[in-house]
Amino acid sequence: MSKEIKIALIEDDENLRFLVAERLQSEGYKVLEAGNGDDAEKIILEHDPDIVLLDWMLPGKQGSDVCISIRESGFDKLVIMMTAKAQDVDKIEAYNFGVSDYITKPFNMDVLIAMIDNKIKFSLNSDKSESYKFANMEHHPNTHLLIKDGRKVELTILENRILLYFLKNKNKVINREELMMEVWGYNADVNTRTLDMHIVRLRKKIESNPDSPQYLQTVRGIGYKFAYE
Repeated sequence: MSKEIKIALIEDDENLRFLVAERLQSEGYKVLEAGNGDDAEKIILEHDPDIVLLDWMLPGKQGSDVCISIRESGFDKLVIMMTAKAQDVDKIEAYNFGVSDYITKPFNMDVLIAMIDNKIKFSLNSDKSESYKFANMEHHPNTHLLIKDGRKVELTILENRILLYFLKNKNKVINREELMMEVWGYNADVNTRTLDMHIVRLRKKIESNPDSPQYLQTVRGIGYKFAYE
């Protein structure tokens, strides 16, 4: 793996920051560190890291404000939010401020590394500012944006993952279990109703008539198919 991959680690807990930084460096990543929101912004905009690991609760500027600010300044790489509380995850889902993904604390270091390795592999294999065009829309997964008829449509983290998976598997019938694994991961304690609810929301954002969807089609008894040539 290239030694030149830079990760900005923004965390005010010095012990945790030390542990994560040490592990990332041992994996061959170059680590930039900051302990508060203001320093974080400076470092990110100055050094343009490949991934930002951003704590939700920070002294000074909150993680969410930092994320909004760097996105407005044109930073379009991956931002992974580190959050301590389950209810914070709900906030991340509810207020979309351009987070690419999140991990909840306390996290297992191996899980964090696997997540980062996976993201890096994806982003190195695809164009830096990855985007997918279909019909009158364009999807930018790293910044969670869907441009429809020239207008921005915000996607939540889960809608973003679902749409990205469909766009990578166009015209393929995807069963619900496969989709749930992809979106929520192994220990997902979600039922198919939750998945269906996210699909309904996503349809409202991409379909001109969500009740009779043109792209995100239901395949009875199996799952879904994203139909697009």
